[in-house]
Amino acid sequence: MQRIVLTGGPGSGKTVISQRLVSAHPERFVLVPEAATQVYTALNTRWDQLDLEGRRDAQRRMYHLQNEQEERFAREHPHKTLLLDRGTIDGAAYWPDGAEDFWRDLGTDHARELSRYGTVIWMESCAALGMYDGDASNFCRFEDAAGAIASGKKLLELWGGHPNLKHVGAFTNLDDKIAAVAELIASVL
Repeated sequence: MQRIVLTGGPGSGKTVISQRLVSAHPERFVLVPEAATQVYTALNTRWDQLDLEGRRDAQRRMYHLQNEQEERFAREHPHKTLLLDRGTIDGAAYWPDGAEDFWRDLGTDHARELSRYGTVIWMESCAALGMYDGDASNFCRFEDAAGAIASGKKLLELWGGHPNLKHVGAFTNLDDKIAAVAELIASVL
């Protein structure tokens, strides 16, 4: 079972691209949706509206939901590739006390989390091109354009130790970015 993570800062296209690829190839892929949006929807809030303990609690919930979804979809679709809108590593970028404390709190480590995934595709935010719409297309976003770029850089650093990390830059045209991601995925499958 192959697990391919799409990651990157806000506005990088993770959700739209993963949904489009799965819709185009339902026989090949199953989508593991972003846990953060699900958790924030359930809590009726977002990261910047929580105090420190609330942020820790939300990140714990996301980590456990992400694990549960990955395992459930792997069982239910053993012959399909899991296409993930973010992976467990992403939570470390938003943990108030830093990545090492995130691993400790969750009883895991960076290497173990990296090993869960076969391929990681890091995508640059459209904020790098001045095209970021903030929370207009996702109520969970709290970062401004500079924050979106900084989050993307932090995620690239956290995923940097993965042996099969691929990069996709920002594109002015979403269809071109989808094609670039699809080409990368085809090259690793």
